[in-house]
Amino acid sequence: MFSRVLIASRGEIALRIIRACKELGVQTVCVYSEADAGALYLSLADHKICIGPAPSAQSYLNIPHIIAAAEVADADAIHPGYGFLSEVAHFAEVCHDCHIAFIGPSMETLQLLGNKASARQLAKKAGVPIVPGSEGPIEKDEDARELARKIGFPVMIKAARGGGGRGMRRANNEIALVNHLNVARAEAEAAFGNPAVYIEKVIERARHVEVQILADQQGHVVQLGERDCSLQRRHQKLIEESPCPILTPKLRRRLGDDAIRIATAAKYCCAGTVEFLVDPDGHHYFIEMNSRIQVEHPVTEMMTGIDIVKEQILVAAGNKLSFRQEDVKPQGAAIECRINAEDPAAGFTPCPGLITKLYWPGGPGVRVDSHAHAGYRIPPNYDSLIAKLIVHRNTREEARLCMRRALEECVIEGVKTTIPLYLEIFGHSAFVSGKVDTSFVENLEREH
Repeated sequence: MFSRVLIASRGEIALRIIRACKELGVQTVCVYSEADAGALYLSLADHKICIGPAPSAQSYLNIPHIIAAAEVADADAIHPGYGFLSEVAHFAEVCHDCHIAFIGPSMETLQLLGNKASARQLAKKAGVPIVPGSEGPIEKDEDARELARKIGFPVMIKAARGGGGRGMRRANNEIALVNHLNVARAEAEAAFGNPAVYIEKVIERARHVEVQILADQQGHVVQLGERDCSLQRRHQKLIEESPCPILTPKLRRRLGDDAIRIATAAKYCCAGTVEFLVDPDGHHYFIEMNSRIQVEHPVTEMMTGIDIVKEQILVAAGNKLSFRQEDVKPQGAAIECRINAEDPAAGFTPCPGLITKLYWPGGPGVRVDSHAHAGYRIPPNYDSLIAKLIVHRNTREEARLCMRRALEECVIEGVKTTIPLYLEIFGHSAFVSGKVDTSFVENLEREH
């Protein structure tokens, strides 16, 4: 087991990793930017080191500063959390060269899966269905037009090395396709340092369903069930739940089996998530694999009782998974809301600022993952996530009612949040019946 882990992230996931390390008897080192200097969770780490000014490029994305901090603190492993450097192959390579364990997949795996086009090819070779689209990056506009005519409009332009909705544009016709290609390439270059884009056919009225996997260095791969992540705004997730309301037992098994096929083909190790689209006819298509811990991992932890972050650390240290596939028995229903400092009524505009009053809900089946507190000033430099509110009950309807109750209890004053939107969603007839898709939130915005 590691003796000291450096946490190369911030906020609620940094706190989550501290907690896991404490329960494993592992010391922690938290790096932080000047913007996060007053964060209370830093006091829970055994050591803390400032790595630079507020801008991410000068702190949380500064590989030399993070490696220097790890060497000064004598850390033998680095946990990247999510975001920032968590899926950067070069960072994993530098950690390896400096004899520091990277708590995540190998550099080679990150390179393979970090390119969405090569990940599609991997899935295709593994016999997993993929969305019709380009075999690799599209370089010429004419090639894009020809392919779009072949697979049919509408199509989606996607950054080959990105995610989170950046470098992504929908085109309903050829004129829009040509116009959006240059915009998408520029966005991809700015966000990921690579302008490469590829094209996929749009799957209308699709559900976004992902499967959590864990894999060890001995080649064991286990899937922990699915999460439905269809409620999104601009391709960024807002609400996640498990089990997915529309999956039949047969389709659930197929998704789990295909997730294992892809992870095995990629020689995957550590925690990861295989993401699919499911169309109204029950056909599923691989879209990408996220090579890190997911924001929504607590949904699966509540369903299975498995501590995914602990397992990440254990397998990175060379241990076998502590359970087998037959031991995974999801129970009940779980839902997570990402509470963001944003104004849904103003196009989800970020609302950084001082939290003047804060009260978290409680009671049976309620979990809150957050680093925020009354008096905490949300910096404008990073993601607007304040907390993750998770509930777990025996049935989906019980979980829905529990979440509404918990949201009503929650008090956050001083900044606008997404809570009013969630209260509306959890009372909406489409959500109550489970009949939502990835366009639900956008349609709701248009209704307003």
